[in-house]
Amino acid sequence: MLNKNKPFSLHLNPDLFTPATDAEKEYITTMRPSTTFFKDGVKRLLKNKVATISLFVIILVTVACIILPYVWPYSYDQMLGQTKGRPMDRSYNNLAPFEYGKTELKKIENGETIFPHIFGTDAHGRDYFIRVVYGTRISLAVGFFASIIVLIIGLTIGSIAGYFGGKVDLVIMRIVDIIYSLPDTLVIILLSVVLGEVLKVEGTILEKIGSNIISMFIVFGLLYWVSMARMIRGQILSLREQEYVLSAQSTGAKGSWIIRKHLLPNCISVVIISTALQIPNAIFTESFLSFLGLGVNAPMPSLGSLASDALNGIYSYPHRLIAPAIVICLIVLSLNLFGDGLRDAFDPKLNA
Repeated sequence: MLNKNKPFSLHLNPDLFTPATDAEKEYITTMRPSTTFFKDGVKRLLKNKVATISLFVIILVTVACIILPYVWPYSYDQMLGQTKGRPMDRSYNNLAPFEYGKTELKKIENGETIFPHIFGTDAHGRDYFIRVVYGTRISLAVGFFASIIVLIIGLTIGSIAGYFGGKVDLVIMRIVDIIYSLPDTLVIILLSVVLGEVLKVEGTILEKIGSNIISMFIVFGLLYWVSMARMIRGQILSLREQEYVLSAQSTGAKGSWIIRKHLLPNCISVVIISTALQIPNAIFTESFLSFLGLGVNAPMPSLGSLASDALNGIYSYPHRLIAPAIVICLIVLSLNLFGDGLRDAFDPKLNA
């Protein structure tokens, strides 16, 4: 404000620049604490009770699948009625929940403590509970690693198409359109069958994993990256015209450096959300492939193969189908709800 005593002077009124009082200083320093986009997103996520409960369920199931196989007295491939030098004891086959075989009943009569079969046993006398736990571990591992493969491929191709544009974008998007036009289920089944026959892993370090799981990862890498690539491409197309990108280009920065340092960090929220939603899709795909017999190699279980085996005795032993089905529903539902919570918390358009 100009000096009222000298209206034609351009000098400011010095009274306006007197030192602030203690009350004014306290008012000015009472500000909102500094935060970041990630911290704000986490706070919004924790306020979402459904997403928080879903996250707790996912963590609980994952920890249980990792720890239980090491402390459980039975293994997933142990046939309880089979003993060296003795004929097969069929009394262990198809036990109902909390039932015991003949040998176990004799041990109990003698005062020994036998750990119960919570879900009973299967047709080969194997403890069904630990097979469900181990199958959940396999399904979660396949879903996680398949999502990582999809993330890497989709992130790379989508970034290249979005940043360079022109003919590069045209060629990549036509490939994406071709893959989108293919019937997913039919192509997945055909690729799984062909790759299962072509891949030879006997005598290699991949023998334990099995050819079916490797072929499953290849299927994910070939078919499931297109949605991620399209999403990343759209984000980068909207970001590449920003001032900071043009400034980096004017200084001679390479395209790969601009993508890594400027573009990808600014669409990290979309990447996190898409990856979280991709995991249940991968688990569901693995489950139905295992259900069709194209999943994990026997005797290794997965939730899909357990459900498939349970169909043979569905009327006599319905609990064998119910247990893996409930676990699949619980995992997929929890991951989907958690993914929705991530989207609501970290999508800047929804929080604008």
